Amino acid sequence: MNIILWLIAGAVIGWLASKIMGTNSQQGLLLDIVVGVVGALLAGWFLAPLFGVGTINQNDFSLPALLVSLLGAVLLLAIVRLFRRGR
Repeated sequence: MNIILWLIAGAVIGWLASKIMGTNSQQGLLLDIVVGVVGALLAGWFLAPLFGVGTINQNDFSLPALLVSLLGAVLLLAIVRLFRRGR
């Protein structure tokens, strides 16, 4: 049951991040899930220690954890956009 919540939260976070970054028309549900989960992983490494909260990858589904995971997903999309522009 926990993995289902993790995938749903990752999909919602990835979708919101793609809306914020304006890449929503370029990706589907699977990529939204990947962006949400990988963004939460990045946030867990770099942002969670700064804010003192967990992420969805650490089984923390509180509002601060969801916001930090969203911030990580937005940062991930910004990094991808930076490297795509370089080509």
